[in-house]
Amino acid sequence: MSYFSTRGNECVTASQAILAGMAKDGGLYVPAMFPLVSMDDLEKMISMSYEERAFRVLSAYLEDYPVQEIRDSISAAYGNGHFQDPRIAPLKRLDDSTHVLELFHGPTLAFKDMALQLLPQLMTRSARMNGENREIAILVATSGDTGKAALEGFRNVPGTSCTVFYPLDGVSEVQQLQMTTTDGNNTHVIAVKGNFDDAQTGVKALFASREFAQDMDAMGRVLSSANSINFGRLLPQIVYYFSAYADLLAAGAISCGESINFVVPTGNFGDILAGYYARNMGLPINKLICASNRNDVLTEFFATGIYSVHRMFYKTTSPSMDILVSSNLERLLYESADRDGELVKVWMRQLRECGSYSVGDQRREWMESVFAAGCSDDGDTAVEIRDVFTQYEYLMDPHTAVASKVLRDYRMKTGDDKVTVIVSTASPYKFAPDVAAALQGKNAVKHLDAFACAQILNSVSGRPIPPQVEKLKELPVRHTAVCEKDVDSMGKAVRNAFAE
Repeated sequence: MSYFSTRGNECVTASQAILAGMAKDGGLYVPAMFPLVSMDDLEKMISMSYEERAFRVLSAYLEDYPVQEIRDSISAAYGNGHFQDPRIAPLKRLDDSTHVLELFHGPTLAFKDMALQLLPQLMTRSARMNGENREIAILVATSGDTGKAALEGFRNVPGTSCTVFYPLDGVSEVQQLQMTTTDGNNTHVIAVKGNFDDAQTGVKALFASREFAQDMDAMGRVLSSANSINFGRLLPQIVYYFSAYADLLAAGAISCGESINFVVPTGNFGDILAGYYARNMGLPINKLICASNRNDVLTEFFATGIYSVHRMFYKTTSPSMDILVSSNLERLLYESADRDGELVKVWMRQLRECGSYSVGDQRREWMESVFAAGCSDDGDTAVEIRDVFTQYEYLMDPHTAVASKVLRDYRMKTGDDKVTVIVSTASPYKFAPDVAAALQGKNAVKHLDAFACAQILNSVSGRPIPPQVEKLKELPVRHTAVCEKDVDSMGKAVRNAFAE
């Protein structure tokens, strides 16, 4: 299997794509083809463990990896006891037509663990396979969850370091503490005086900087990414779409070949793009429903075919989706352009120079045949958290509640009653103040910190407080660095971190 850049003709192997993270021309790597999974394969997955399902999907993309290396990587990621639920990605039934795919049972309580427990395994093996002896210096921009998941995945992994940039005052209290209390001899955390888009733009600029790459090389380091711009981050996410379908089959909720919907809360578009890739592989998906918060740039794009960042940026109760520049959308644009890298390059230049681009009605209509989109503001999201808990006694975090509200609106608008899976991306305990406020009112949580609010959630729902949250109260803050949002300041902050 070869991999091409979305902006040109660069062609690499799977291990080279994962090691590099991003193409030299600034594009993102995409597979040359989508390997097919048959209905017979889907039925066989019913009796498989999550690890076995992962091997069936991943091995088709990782053709230059030895088979045993793939198995060992999967076992290290999912068979090491880091996931509190042995099913890894359990499916919970709300009613006959609605199920929740819980992706937050990993070490950092967010769906990013599904990929970032595996990526370090794949990346270190990629380095060996390609004769790379320099330290792999991972640079990450995070809107909240990727940062801690990357830090946890790469913490103390030999031959690597992990540096995370997060928006100052742009993540939840628990998210920030998870990052800033991280130990390990190879981890660095830096707050950026800006929003996630500023952090992401800066990290991309560092990757594009020849001077910065030369500085890293002089230090014996080579840059790579753990953001979803790295195909090695995106690839493991395809697995849980197949796993959810197999679990629905096992439960008798659907028959093999029956098409279903997925509704996905997303800001950077990677999570839902993995579902699109699963659909291209043959998974019977009717609609992929893209759920946004008040930063509804993706909702507008699917409605109009115009992507524009000329809009207000809002801080919301679902901060992991507070994003205006969705990097992974570029991979979908590549497919909509019939894999014309030059056209994608034009769109990306227009976005960079003018802040917008348009794909035209024909491509918009093609996307509309696969995707639906909607948004939910903080008020509606809080109501959804309360209503779902009242109706089903099920506790949702704000990101999952955004998806649930968008699904409710979609069904009212379309009458589509197909079985639908809500992709749940984070534990409600990562956002305890907002979830508790949704259930009991803002006055009930006034002046309370995240830990006191977690106690409220525990009392109301009976759902145990995860130990990952409980222990944060006792951990010392180890990372206090702050920098400006321009690329020079971010580069200097990385150099300073390495010099410590």
